Amino acid sequence: MNKQIPPVRLAPPGDDNRNRKNHETPENHDTLVAPARSRRERKAAELETRTREVGARLAQFSAQPAREVLQTLEASHRGLRKDQVCERLVRHGNNTVVHEKPPHWTAQLVKSFWNPFIAVLIVLAAVMYWQDPADPGVVILSVMIGVSGLLRFWQEFRSTKSAEALKALVTTTTAVQRRDDTGSKATTEEVPMEQVVPGDLVRLAAGDMVPADLRLLTAKDLMVSQAALSGESLPVTKADTRADDLGQHETGDPVEADNLCLMGTSVTSGTATGVVVATGADTYFGSMAGALVGNRPQTSFDIGVKKVSFLLIRFMLVMVPVVFAVNGFTKGDWDEAFLFAISVAVGLTPEMLPMVVSANLARGAVAMSKHKVVVKQLNAIQNLGGMDVLCTDKTGTLTEDRIVLDRYLDVHGKEDNEVLEYAYLNSHFQTGLRNLMDQAVIDRVDEAEEVVVDTRFTMVDEIPFDFARRRMSVVLRRNEFGGAAAGVQEHVLITKGAVEEVLDLCTHMVDRGERIPLTEQLRAHATMVSENHNREGLRVLAVATRTMPALRDAYSVRDEAELTLVGFLAFLDPPKQDAAEALKALADNGVAVKVITGDNELVAARVCADVGIDVGSVVTGARIDGLDDVQLIQLARTTSVFAKVNPVQKARIVRALKADGHTVGFLGDGINDAAALREADVGISVDTAVDIAKESADIILLEKDLTVLEQGVLMGRQTFGNTIKYIKMTASSNFGNVFSVLIASAFIPFQPMLAIHLLVQNLCYDISQLSIPWDRMDKEYLRKPRTWDARGIGRFMIRIGPISSIFDITTFLVMWHVFSANTGAEQTLFQSGWFIEGLLSQTLIVHMIRTQKIPFIQSRASLPVLLLTGAIMAFGIFLPFSPLAPALSMEPLPMSYFPWLIGTLLAYCALTQVVKTWYIRRYHSWL
Repeated sequence: MNKQIPPVRLAPPGDDNRNRKNHETPENHDTLVAPARSRRERKAAELETRTREVGARLAQFSAQPAREVLQTLEASHRGLRKDQVCERLVRHGNNTVVHEKPPHWTAQLVKSFWNPFIAVLIVLAAVMYWQDPADPGVVILSVMIGVSGLLRFWQEFRSTKSAEALKALVTTTTAVQRRDDTGSKATTEEVPMEQVVPGDLVRLAAGDMVPADLRLLTAKDLMVSQAALSGESLPVTKADTRADDLGQHETGDPVEADNLCLMGTSVTSGTATGVVVATGADTYFGSMAGALVGNRPQTSFDIGVKKVSFLLIRFMLVMVPVVFAVNGFTKGDWDEAFLFAISVAVGLTPEMLPMVVSANLARGAVAMSKHKVVVKQLNAIQNLGGMDVLCTDKTGTLTEDRIVLDRYLDVHGKEDNEVLEYAYLNSHFQTGLRNLMDQAVIDRVDEAEEVVVDTRFTMVDEIPFDFARRRMSVVLRRNEFGGAAAGVQEHVLITKGAVEEVLDLCTHMVDRGERIPLTEQLRAHATMVSENHNREGLRVLAVATRTMPALRDAYSVRDEAELTLVGFLAFLDPPKQDAAEALKALADNGVAVKVITGDNELVAARVCADVGIDVGSVVTGARIDGLDDVQLIQLARTTSVFAKVNPVQKARIVRALKADGHTVGFLGDGINDAAALREADVGISVDTAVDIAKESADIILLEKDLTVLEQGVLMGRQTFGNTIKYIKMTASSNFGNVFSVLIASAFIPFQPMLAIHLLVQNLCYDISQLSIPWDRMDKEYLRKPRTWDARGIGRFMIRIGPISSIFDITTFLVMWHVFSANTGAEQTLFQSGWFIEGLLSQTLIVHMIRTQKIPFIQSRASLPVLLLTGAIMAFGIFLPFSPLAPALSMEPLPMSYFPWLIGTLLAYCALTQVVKTWYIRRYHSWL
């Protein structure tokens, strides 16, 4: 399923080689050296170092005895005094992390006009205004500049507002124990989260958000959801209050420490009291948030459009002085030559590019909004189309983000309904807080069965769950019906819990319906069955029973003995039904999927295998820390699944893939995903994500669905295809026109075309291009990722552009010899003839270039393109015959001109198709 990514030479982000295929020898490949780090990369490295430092400091608090922690923080078990709180607020600041604020609308407006091409157009318009304030070209260029910028601004402004509206409501207060100024009276009060300070005592209960980084002092049955930080789908257990709290030394990872609760996590059950050890930017979360402000890294779109812009500007800077010099020396009128050179500059500049790009992107954004996708950054649509690697979290993307009971098994690993029945009785009758697995068991049984159970059994007592025993039990009495014979009634104790703890209490087991002694051999066999399912990434619980005479109604932990093992329950966060199909569709469209998760490697491997990803060797975060950048790049090429990775490692993986020449997308919704979302070429999040993830994302999905993402990829490719179509059409035809002007200027004693003719021809052609965003792309084009290729565009201009010059020259010869337009007195006829041929060939080339197939036969343009290009061609023919002709220095052409015109255009199309076939065979690409 997951394609291997071919090796390419390491190039710094932004280098010219970034998107160029490389065929170096293995010898050269082995001598890769890491690129020099950019300023942004150095800043990222500094922030990564800071995150590690914060993690190490938290690990120290975790390892210290509770008494020492309080001494270090100058705090007490009774809480801080009010005056201490005020002093610490001044010293440490508010308990807030850095957030990326949406730009003011004025900044967005200015940014919308910040584009190399718009700058060129502004300069050209200024020069034309200086030359002639009444020049209509000034108005034309100004309108193009205004429409382009305002279209982009409006779409991005609306998207920003939509994204702001999607921000989830969060708890804003927390329970803190503080003393009055005398220090005598301690009370618990609700305070705004931003006013929590180091040393505060925070009380946690089910449903609370953890307001800062806490070192736990007391805890009871505490379970915390850390999915936003670690990616683990199940809540993790924190240690109950230790008799002598000397700290823990089992792990140096603050996320895994059982006596720390970190900002951004939430309590799912239990209670606790903790002392605040870090707030704001000093928290583990805050240290990561620092990477999410300031300038974003350059994306594939930014780099590509810059290269293409400067390629076309370089062409203009070379050609315009040449045209100016040739005209000046051959005609002797330097003022006219300067005006003509400026017109050529306008003709060479694809002045509609900003507008066509903006219209393309805006249309793509509107189309994606219909699929419940909010596009915050318009450029992200094209990055989505160019994406060839999608990095995604596992939970909620490949899986349903819920726990289900997958299997109920006897001691031999075979499905057994009796196991499900006992598990259901245990979960149904318990009165404590049901966890996710209890709910999964209940959900597996029909509602009708629930009614039957309530009538067949009566609750006698329960032995609640606690984290030391890791199990819970209920005691039930069977209800007798239909005049059953009187006798000694029995109570059934049903225990469900961790396999090791339950198995230690069992003396017997059920084997094919019979109760037999649990020998050491059978105990080992049952343990192996459980471990085998654990290795498949399933969470396994054991179910056991004990039948006793109904002599009492109160039971205790001592009664959880001499149990009979019934079987096992296996739970998982199931893969989404459409995940495998969506991944296959992405692979078919040239997108390799890599899973980067904070969950453990067994669970990650199991889920990935279920959805058809070729898992191979799973790489863990611990291994990544031992690699330098070059080694990580080489490892990332062949690795499909990364597990147990932290936020810093996620961002490193994304940077490694980008440095390897890939356009990288990242799909995530947690705090731990925010840095990677920002580093990726296109960051994708969901509306249920934490705020900081949505702020870092370029695209927000209203449904966490890979199928929607595939549609977005295809829309991105269509948007990019239509944009590149315009660039290649315009650049090649403009280059051909200027080439023709150069030849004509050298050999014809008058101007082959006036400046006004060039501007009108350019305007008519540009109007015909307004329909390009509504054109369709061939299915073959949409199957592969597409990225900007400045060299390819330059090559296309030079190979395809001069084709039109051949037929321009034949038109010159026809007008010169056939129609005798060979003197200054007849120059208007000459110019009118070339104007029509130039405009029609330039417009007709739209249909030749828009597809690599045979136009009109194998591939037909969309109706808007057909209508608009047809209308412009008709208008071009009509113009010399219209009342506007004298004002434009044109004159009607004889009817005998048009057979020559038809022949020229047919020959032009035929030759272009031949050259197109050769070009595709030679360079293996067209658009």
